[in-house]
Amino acid sequence: MRRPPPAETFLPYARQQIDDHDIDAVTAVLRGDWLTTGPMVARFEQALAQRCSAQHAVSCSSGTAALHLACLALNLGPGDAAIVPSITFLATANAVRMTGAEAIFADVDPDNGLLTPAALEAACARAEAQGLAVKAVLPVHLAGQCADLMGLSQVARARGAAVIEDACHAIGTYHACPDGSATPVGSCRLSDMAVFSFHPVKTVAAGEGGAVTTNDPALARRMRLLRSHGMTHDAAEFDNDAMAFDASGDANPWYYEMPEIGWNYRLSDIHAALALSQLGRLDAFVEQRRALAQRYDELLGALGGLATPIRRSRGCLPAWHLYPVLIDFAGHGIERSQLMAELREAGIGSQVHYIPVHRQPYYRDRHPQLMLDGADAYYRRTLSLPLFVGLNVADVRRVVDALHGVLSRQTTRAAS
Repeated sequence: MRRPPPAETFLPYARQQIDDHDIDAVTAVLRGDWLTTGPMVARFEQALAQRCSAQHAVSCSSGTAALHLACLALNLGPGDAAIVPSITFLATANAVRMTGAEAIFADVDPDNGLLTPAALEAACARAEAQGLAVKAVLPVHLAGQCADLMGLSQVARARGAAVIEDACHAIGTYHACPDGSATPVGSCRLSDMAVFSFHPVKTVAAGEGGAVTTNDPALARRMRLLRSHGMTHDAAEFDNDAMAFDASGDANPWYYEMPEIGWNYRLSDIHAALALSQLGRLDAFVEQRRALAQRYDELLGALGGLATPIRRSRGCLPAWHLYPVLIDFAGHGIERSQLMAELREAGIGSQVHYIPVHRQPYYRDRHPQLMLDGADAYYRRTLSLPLFVGLNVADVRRVVDALHGVLSRQTTRAAS
């Protein structure tokens, strides 16, 4: 009697890739003397700065913490505004609000979800009409594609605003510079800081972790201070001489001061070991993701527009974190939730990135009249298909065939 074929493996929309080298790296830390912030954190920061062609990398406990530290380093506060595209994860806007500054939402290109210079100009004008000083702009490199950093930087600089790249999706991506060269995201040649996340679904995983790169030593120093309670052991910075120094004038070895309040945002050596190990394979990870995205492009292109890849960003060589497509759900006569459910029954996961943040109840209460047509249009049509290291071209074919099957059947039903 023939056995039934084995059930196909479920394909999530994203998944970390852990190998024995990663496990050995973490095990070595567990067998050593440091578990919390120690020498492995310093090694990871040095390697990340080098990989991004930046002068400094400041690690921390999550991408959200990294965004918060970057905003704090600029002294954002009440009366200030920071411009945030509405298509992003909650953390981009929340980090601004955690400083007391106002998050002013900008519209995006409806075909790729990226902030544009024109949308940035419009958001700045709205902020200024409310009497707010635009102190920072946070472009988001969605799915691994860069926003137009040259154009956005020009708009920001004209207003004296800093640029914080939300590059949580974009480690390994390259973008064009005014001189025609290409530079890694995180080099900060067109920004003040760039923020990364090392959540498990990202290209480089730390379990949990984040980092900020910058070329400004003052910003780097302040973020290092703020990630550890605002506490310093540097005798050159002490104010309280009577308590700080012994009779001979030497700093007391136990002494520390807190010139301003900070947070416990430190990265552990355990997480840094995993991130450092993964960082060593970044180029291989990126190459695989690009090859998979290209295969998706080819197969979807043969379907006659049932689902289309997002618009490609000019001047960008993306390291794909997500593979979003645009689907006219209403035109196919299907709810997005129904399509996702049918794909799941076929063993295929999917996700939506993202619900426009200006539609969230907290922000809707703060900006009740705000309408962003581009963000809403992108959200209505987007769906992220599986993309991760470990996926293969046969898996991509399986995803596209399943998507084609569901949409074709539904379109036929709707027409009958």
